[in-house]
Amino acid sequence: MALAFLGRAFTLSAFMAVKPRILFCHCNYAQVVPPEVKAGVLEKLCASGQAFEAVADLCEMSARRDPALRRLADGEGPVKVAACYPRAVKWLFGACKAQLDQKQTEVVNMRELSAEAAAEALLNDAVTPNLPEDGATATVNGEQKI
Repeated sequence: MALAFLGRAFTLSAFMAVKPRILFCHCNYAQVVPPEVKAGVLEKLCASGQAFEAVADLCEMSARRDPALRRLADGEGPVKVAACYPRAVKWLFGACKAQLDQKQTEVVNMRELSAEAAAEALLNDAVTPNLPEDGATATVNGEQKI
């Protein structure tokens, strides 16, 4: 299927790939994300009218080897994941052999950001890839972590 936009033709997949896909983790089981941050981000996502996918808990999905993680990782174009630490999200997907594209994935850390800052990062079309390189020491706010 082709679409015409500003006098140019695009395939549907190319047209839709302009905006990053958004994945929101409710973190229902581990409950490591502050409830007010999750609620605020979810409210802003719903109010934005932008499409997003919400899951109950990425940790639980990874533990069950849920095939949906592979589907989410294999999608075309950039993706933004609202969850916790980038290193955790990378390994949750990796445990299911669902490798996220390091050059097109941004993890918005709701453990560290306010609801406003997290929602702004998710709804901004620019993607700032932040998955750690394999074997790299993880840092948060400049401090080395595990």
